[in-house]
Amino acid sequence: MDIQPDRLIRLRDVLGLTGLSRSTLYRKKRAGDFPESVQLGERVVAWWQSEVREWMASRPKSGTGVS
Repeated sequence: MDIQPDRLIRLRDVLGLTGLSRSTLYRKKRAGDFPESVQLGERVVAWWQSEVREWMASRPKSGTGVS
């Protein structure tokens, strides 16, 4: 089993990991459908990588054959 320590990831990494656009990510966050960010500074936020990965795992898989 590969256990990695949790870390904070910045917006660029979150967008790359999820494939979401910046506006979609913030829209989902406002709607309560995305993990909360952590304020690191006055204009700096990050997300816990584990929470982003859990959110991704909870999404329905595409290509299920259902139209």
